[in-house]
Amino acid sequence: MNYTAKSMSVDEAILYPNHTGQILNDMVLAVEPNYWPNCFTLQSLAIDGVTFANYTLNGHKLSLQLHQPLAPEAVMKIQITYTLNLPVIEPTNTTLIRPRIFGYGQQQINLVNWYPFVVPYIGGQWVLHDAWYYGEHLVYDASDFDVNLRFSDPANAPVVASSGEASSNGEWTRYTLTAGRAFVFSMSPFFQVDSMQVGDVTIYSYYYNYSTFDIPGRLSLTTTAQAVQLYSQRYGPYPHKTLSVIMGNFPDGMEYSASYFTSFGYYNLLAGSPTNSIYKLSVIYLAAHETAHQWWFEQVANDQALEPWLDEAMATYSEHIFFETYYPDQLKLWWYVRSDQYNPQGFVDIPVYDGGGFRTYTNAVYFEGAHFLDDLRTRIGDPAFFAFLQDYLKQENGKIATSTDFFRILHEHTQVDFSDIVKKYFKNAY
Repeated sequence: MNYTAKSMSVDEAILYPNHTGQILNDMVLAVEPNYWPNCFTLQSLAIDGVTFANYTLNGHKLSLQLHQPLAPEAVMKIQITYTLNLPVIEPTNTTLIRPRIFGYGQQQINLVNWYPFVVPYIGGQWVLHDAWYYGEHLVYDASDFDVNLRFSDPANAPVVASSGEASSNGEWTRYTLTAGRAFVFSMSPFFQVDSMQVGDVTIYSYYYNYSTFDIPGRLSLTTTAQAVQLYSQRYGPYPHKTLSVIMGNFPDGMEYSASYFTSFGYYNLLAGSPTNSIYKLSVIYLAAHETAHQWWFEQVANDQALEPWLDEAMATYSEHIFFETYYPDQLKLWWYVRSDQYNPQGFVDIPVYDGGGFRTYTNAVYFEGAHFLDDLRTRIGDPAFFAFLQDYLKQENGKIATSTDFFRILHEHTQVDFSDIVKKYFKNAY
């Protein structure tokens, strides 16, 4: 990594075990950096140690036509060398159909979806959706990561936040992550780091080292620690040894494996008015939301483009569970500030492409989704509701869940009729 030049040289190896149950004659990899002109340069590609040229790279889709079929449970090794010349982040340019987190700004570099990865194979198809103006579009299998990072100028290396546990590996730093969906780095010479311990989990908070950001940076840290404790009790154990909370140089939050970005905008508001209860509430609910994605995204994945409610409604309602536990006197305020001031409406189970704009999309998927879960919980009762969530996590952990899976497992935990609630909130019947 050359931090000054904002460039990288990468040598990547993918061990792909064919768990599809099918003979594979082709393969598709997502190459998200190729959304940006002159960012991704492929230098070499090999399969099982042999140079491979039977591929096409079209947009963010790298298609391989295999010379030899890959039998079920056989393992293929893909080796890729490439360079990245990182783009400037344009978070406010909503006319761009591409992610707006990857790249660099004045304060930091964010490496998200920065490496080619094999996309899931579901129902006889490789699943790779196009990016959209808002929301997420990628679907991830669970993978084990072993990442080694070295800087060209180690004496002036920035502070590094990551998805994995860090350890020294000679002139390199090694990061490891087991059963993760998306491995990220964020780095900045301006990062200050605070940490807390929750059992055997170390939680880190990375925020710019200006004194004004101490309050929001530490509030996110303590909120995340509380959320890890609560969700571990309500849903099931947190799966990793670290969790990094990273101040982002873009307006909103975003989840990744064992890490999440939180909003510069929210931090800036609270830093400027540290006694403002609404600004404080906003930092708290965002931290509670993004932490919940370590269960509903990281452990139980879903198709974020076609069924985004499965992780976003669950994470939003997890905020409700957080506030009723730690700030019960502010629960009504949370409902209003977070959701009801926007008069949310719309079907919960819409694809990201049918949202009609960021506000109408979040109103339906996030906020009506939270209302659906609250109505469902009221109807079937707390014992059945939380038993269902724990079983849903257990049955779908490490998998890519669907709405059908959600309702199948739900019906295993209650005989109460909630069909009218589903009809109210959902476009499709389940």
